[in-house]
Amino acid sequence: MKSTSEVTIYDIAKALNISPSTVSRALKNHPHIKKETKRKIIATAGEMGYRHNNFASNLRQRRSNTIGVVVHRLDSYFIASVFSGLEKVASENGYGLIISQSQESWRKEILCASTLFNSRVDGLIVSLAFDTKNFEHFNIFIKKDIPVVFFDRVADCHECIRIVIDNYKAAYEATSHLIAQGCRRIVHIGGNMLRNVYSERLSGFKKALANNNIEFTKDLLFITDMSEKDAIEVAGKILRMKPRPDGVFASNDTTAVSIIVELEKAGVAVPGDIAVVGFNNDPISRVVKPNLTTIHYPAKEMGEVAAASLIGLLKNSQVSSLSTIVLKHNLIIRNSSIKQISHNS
Repeated sequence: MKSTSEVTIYDIAKALNISPSTVSRALKNHPHIKKETKRKIIATAGEMGYRHNNFASNLRQRRSNTIGVVVHRLDSYFIASVFSGLEKVASENGYGLIISQSQESWRKEILCASTLFNSRVDGLIVSLAFDTKNFEHFNIFIKKDIPVVFFDRVADCHECIRIVIDNYKAAYEATSHLIAQGCRRIVHIGGNMLRNVYSERLSGFKKALANNNIEFTKDLLFITDMSEKDAIEVAGKILRMKPRPDGVFASNDTTAVSIIVELEKAGVAVPGDIAVVGFNNDPISRVVKPNLTTIHYPAKEMGEVAAASLIGLLKNSQVSSLSTIVLKHNLIIRNSSIKQISHNS
């Protein structure tokens, strides 16, 4: 009959006829334990199926060696790339990740935060949901001196670190590029203006128009949930406009690609009739024809910086230089937007 009880250091000590303290020190690679004794103890522990009790050890140290992560959606290339960076840095420093998604819901985000707090995570990394209006659910972490790092969609939090790109500048550059190609009636497709990423991109878009003496008109602005379904609906509205727009700047690549597909189905040439620019540099931007002009968003680097910043706080709780860290973006010009010069990217 199989035994279901856990093997302890006392069982190993009894099997080898040595003290439990010697077993404990050997399993922790203590330098005062002889190599041969250590080898026997480790071999016996393996044969007996001993498992180190991380939970009990962490309780003693008041550390769980886990980092909680709350994101709005798991099914995006951007978030997957962020996770790649998070996991790399976390694992290199001996931390695991507990991941949850709010599914773009403030109420679910509150539940995610509460669950992670009760799971005793050492720190929290967050990208906010579409409809989050206040950030009180993160106060339980801040009051317990549990560090919080926001990335991409960030909160106005003086006690936290924020990892972003300059969304205003990126949108200004994307819009200015369209204007340089001769576009004057430019549609902007954005997301919920509660989120910094979308409000800042709209501001950059408006500034580029103003600096080129182009009037901003609300009928060329579409606020959506940035889904493929919404993009198809916007494409239909663009096709019915008179006069039609000659440019589109979308706040993500999924939307921009859907716009291109729908326009070309209707016989509208991209970029000849309507030039299109996206945002994020997802792989789909290099597959769609014509290839999509977009903003490169350093997602993996963002994950690495977020994890490194949080772990830095955990290792040195006296760090007081909490701030906003701005990562570099760049405009990648491809065939979907080039009207005035050769169509070679």
